[in-house]
Amino acid sequence: MNQDIFLIGIDGGGTGTRVVLGDAQGRELAQAASGPSGLGLGIERAWQAIEAGCGGAFKRAGKTLDWSRCVLGCGLAGFNNRDWLAQFHAQAPALAGLAVEHDAYTTLLGAHGGAPGVIVALGTGSVAASLAADGEFRVASGYGYPSGDEASGAWLGLRLIVHAQQALDGRVPNDDLARALLASTGAQDGDGLVVWLCAANQTAYARLAPLAFEHRAHPFVARLLGEAGIEVGKMIAALDASGTLPIALCGGLGAPLREYVPQVYQARLRAPLTDSAHGGLQLAQREAARLAG
Repeated sequence: MNQDIFLIGIDGGGTGTRVVLGDAQGRELAQAASGPSGLGLGIERAWQAIEAGCGGAFKRAGKTLDWSRCVLGCGLAGFNNRDWLAQFHAQAPALAGLAVEHDAYTTLLGAHGGAPGVIVALGTGSVAASLAADGEFRVASGYGYPSGDEASGAWLGLRLIVHAQQALDGRVPNDDLARALLASTGAQDGDGLVVWLCAANQTAYARLAPLAFEHRAHPFVARLLGEAGIEVGKMIAALDASGTLPIALCGGLGAPLREYVPQVYQARLRAPLTDSAHGGLQLAQREAARLAG
């Protein structure tokens, strides 16, 4: 293997990008973060965020970013859109190597160390995936905002804001939850909220999700979080009919939603070993070995 290369793991989502920089042997040198690089937000924007994150990691490691010496392993939200993926490859800089997979795959690699298991990744979006003992990789959910990505931050925010809408015109009481939601949007009245709604994307809705956990005792929120737990259970059931694989809840909402996952799955829940960015580093290491022949 070329000892002059750097291996880089990328976890690209709709809220942010996490980067892990490693040497040619995969030993971690630095980490960094940048803006969103989920493909649904634009291919040029994705590469800009990846470059910013990589630049930050190299700076922290006291080294200079040189794309020609970099092998990237990317787990990207939006990977399953073939058109976006083709554009992503077409706009790539002159790299030493590039491997791109579903962000669920790199999350699996990180969470279970490459061993069989199930993950449910819960961030801005959501996706579940499994790796069976025979190596079969399967995915559930992950169809994207606004119709899919159940139990995700965007899914929660899209539903939470309904409470604020109804509070503004008197359909429900104008309570602490409604006021917190409006404060988060910056809207003062119904017309202001309409302006926010017309501009809001999945990232904007996901930023409302923390309010669900701050107001978890609110009846509206309690029902919503219960529904989120049920959706997580449906993903697990779709991927592991045997009911034997370990399950890792990953992403920023993994830990907060754990208590809402149906009881039948609680005994199999495991903390992820590492994250998707470190899974991307494993992917980069595999790609470098492949290129070395």
